[in-house]
Amino acid sequence: MKKLTAADSLVTINHYKNILESEGIACQIRNEHLGAIMGEMPFVEVWPQLWVKNDLDYDRALQLIGEANSDESPGEPWRCRRCGEENEGQFAACWSCGTSL
Repeated sequence: MKKLTAADSLVTINHYKNILESEGIACQIRNEHLGAIMGEMPFVEVWPQLWVKNDLDYDRALQLIGEANSDESPGEPWRCRRCGEENEGQFAACWSCGTSL
């Protein structure tokens, strides 16, 4: 087993785990319940961690996590070609009329 990453949010770690498992990479979350003792220990020591079970999957897992992080970045705002509504960059469809980007 090899530690892949840690994050301040269990939601983020579970998101990464779901991405990896959908690609057939077995992984495990550690420190899942240590948030309750934050303050008693350094905060980064109690953050949830994601570990890959097979060391050979480590590089591919890092690549998938990197791609997931780059996909989360909002793009440039855009104007809907159908209704003319201004949309924020993270939306792939117009919030007003539903037309795809």
